[in-house]
Amino acid sequence: MTTGHSPIHIHSVDPYLFFNGRCEEAIEFYRTALGAEVIMLMRFKDSPDPGMCAPGVENKVMHAKLRIGNTMVLVSDGRCEGELEFRGFSLSLTVQNEGEADRLFGLVAEGGQVQMPLTKTFFAPRFGMVADRFGVLWMILVAAEKPAETKNNQPG
Repeated sequence: MTTGHSPIHIHSVDPYLFFNGRCEEAIEFYRTALGAEVIMLMRFKDSPDPGMCAPGVENKVMHAKLRIGNTMVLVSDGRCEGELEFRGFSLSLTVQNEGEADRLFGLVAEGGQVQMPLTKTFFAPRFGMVADRFGVLWMILVAAEKPAETKNNQPG
């Protein structure tokens, strides 16, 4: 991709979620519900810049990196101010079969709110939307099967 000047080389675009003081709880929830792996975690008290640590937030999560499937999700307690609010985006979770979709949908929905129950759609054998207990909207779907190809990749 070019902009007319020089090529742009983007390594990745990663979601970064701020939990306003509930990050530790969110990490444990995602570990249990989605098998998230904590790749890195730094608390405010561990910052090399003491000015980053406001009184009362020493043990809060300054930055953490989670692996969920093949995706990195960055999380933080942020400034621990205001309401916890996630708007204008969803995280899409693609699984291989309906049983796994049902299981994960139920786990993510625990303490949350179902926006659209899991159902068959024209684009997936199973699709549903749920806001988890933190308000993060998840779209859970089963990967659609690719149509079988015939010899010489000619439609059949």
